[in-house]
Formats: sequence, C-alpha cells, structure tokens
Amino acid sequence: MKVRAAVLRESGLPKPYAESRPLELAELDLAPPGPGELLVRVRAAGLCHSDLSVIDGSRPRPLPMVLGHEAAGEVVEVGPGVRRARVGDHVVLTFVPSCGECPPCRAGRPALCEPGAAANARGLLATGGSRWSSDGERLHHHLGVSAFAEHTVVAEASAVVVDRDLPFDVAAIFGCAVLTGVGAVLNAGHVAAGDRVAVFGLGGVGLAAVLGALHAGASDVFAVDLVASKLELARELGATAVEGDPVAGIRELTDGGVEVAVETAGSEVALAQAYAATRRGGTTVTVGLPDPSRMLTIPALSLTAEERILRGSYLGSSVPERDVPSLIELYREGRLPVDRLLTHRLGLDELNEGFDRLGRGQAVRQAVIL
Repeated sequence: MKVRAAVLRESGLPKPYAESRPLELAELDLAPPGPGELLVRVRAAGLCHSDLSVIDGSRPRPLPMVLGHEAAGEVVEVGPGVRRARVGDHVVLTFVPSCGECPPCRAGRPALCEPGAAANARGLLATGGSRWSSDGERLHHHLGVSAFAEHTVVAEASAVVVDRDLPFDVAAIFGCAVLTGVGAVLNAGHVAAGDRVAVFGLGGVGLAAVLGALHAGASDVFAVDLVASKLELARELGATAVEGDPVAGIRELTDGGVEVAVETAGSEVALAQAYAATRRGGTTVTVGLPDPSRMLTIPALSLTAEERILRGSYLGSSVPERDVPSLIELYREGRLPVDRLLTHRLGLDELNEGFDRLGRGQAVRQAVIL
C-alpha cells in the first residue's frame, strides 16, 4: 500500500530544522504484514529525544529511515501466526520487541532482549527485514516502530493491546515516556514510601519520573532543569524545583542527599550531579542517552565505602505487557496524570518545527495527530 511517512535521509543537518528540513514527507510503499506482524493505522505519535538524537547524528542509525518510536494506533490487518492482537484492537507501540527466548527475556528483563536490540540497531523488524521501500530502494525501521507515518507494520512483540476508550494521544506516551520515566522510579530505583527523590532533566521522561515518585509515596521530590517553564510544571505536579547549584541545594534540603536520583537529560554532567546529590547508600538511575563519546567520572571509592548504587535503565526496566496496562489503570484512577505532559499537538508536516521546539526545550511532550 502507499503510505505518507517522514523519512530521514541524512543526519547532522544544521539547525533550525524548519529551514534545513531533515525530515521529508514522502509517499512510500509499505508491504503487508508477514508472519507475526501487524499493520497499524497510526493515530498519534510522540516526539522524543531518541528521535532527535538520530536527526542530529549523536545516535547513529542506518539511513534512510522512517523515524518515530512512541505511538498508538488501531490494528487494521494481522499476519499469519498472530496470537494476541485482532483487527480493530487499539495498541500502544513500544520500542524494544521481546523474543521471549533469549537469556534476558527468560530472566524477566525483556528491555534487554538480544535479538530485539540487534534488529533495532540494524533498522529491521524483529521478525526480519524491512517493509518500507520507495522505487526499489529499501528504507529502515526506527526501533521496530517507525511511527511518523499514516500506517506502519510492526512485529506483534512491539504492540500492547489497550482499552479502546483511551485517547490516542495519551495512549502514545505510555510507549516510551511513561514506561521509561515511571519505570526508572519503580522498577530500577525501587522508590519506597518516605524516600526522597531527585529528578534531573524535566522532559517527558523526567516529568513522568516525577509523577512516578509522587505515586510511590516519596516524601519529597526535587526537580532540576535549566528551563523555567519545566520547573514551573514540576511545581504544579507536586515537586520542589531546585535552582542554582542543584547538588548543594539538594544536599542542604535533605541533610546529606536523596535516597534515589534519576537522570533523564542524556548528559554526563547531569548524571555526575545526580550521583553527587544522593546520600550514603543511595541509588542513582540513568535513563538518558548521551553521545557515545561522552565519559562519566565519579569518585570510585564512594561505590564501596558509601555503598552507592549506579545503574542504567532501558525502557524503564519494564515488562511492557505487564506495565503498560497497570500504568494506564493508575492514570484512569487519577494517580498518574500523564496527560499533563502533553504540551503540543501537531500535524505530520510540522515535524521539523516540532524538533526545533524540542531541541530548544520549549516543549515537554508533543504528539503528532494522524
């Protein structure tokens, strides 16, 4: 079928993207779903720094590529062997397809699925190959999703069926921002009632982490960012905004540091600050994706002498089939108001302007409505 989609052919073009136009809208050929695959009518897709890092070249991916990895839509066709999804189902798409058979999957850590990671790195579906083409040219999938398109084909392992009455723009952000941010707090940081938490970086993932910490019963949640409007939103959600020197400020307010710090900015500087803001025995969780050339320096002795924990968390260390429905239920109950993270809605032809806005820190979560 013919599908209108946003294609990235070259990374690292100069800003502003509204002028250089790295994402071009093109009419592509999309092959029908094969075994274990779904054809999904995309209804909403979020703009994330993981997309921006491919556009600016800090996270190299095979090109040309149809971008987008956080989305929700409706299943319109299923391939042979599909077991869970049916035509008409509404689905949230997630960016790590889990095979269920590799060692991490068997250990209950599907975010580390080895075949899924290999397929994502090569720009292919977990089921093998690409379904995108144009005049005989093969195009790549972004993280098995390619959400910036009117329709997309995904492996069933990339989709979670959700209730049909959930608005698509809200549903979309559960596929990345909410899973990653809330998961970092609950699954990786193991925040407990009474803990004090600091979140460094207040994009969609960071503010989701703020909401997750508040839901977990943190006694104080400290929010750190360079953008005043994001600090104000964090205050409205229930956090304490920290300005000036965040490490000194947090350590003074907590008499030595927080129990858990979460870094979402993708900056080794922010990560070092998050680590320094934790107390003895504290845990620092990073979900950010800095440029691969960046290095982190911390006092090595502190890991042992102060029993510190520093850990990474990919996709919030989540199990999407388990966590997406449970997090949606918390949203429905009013305990996780993630709809507050949606600051802009735009059309497919406004993506370049949207990524300019994201790069300037002028948006939290933007949703393309299709």
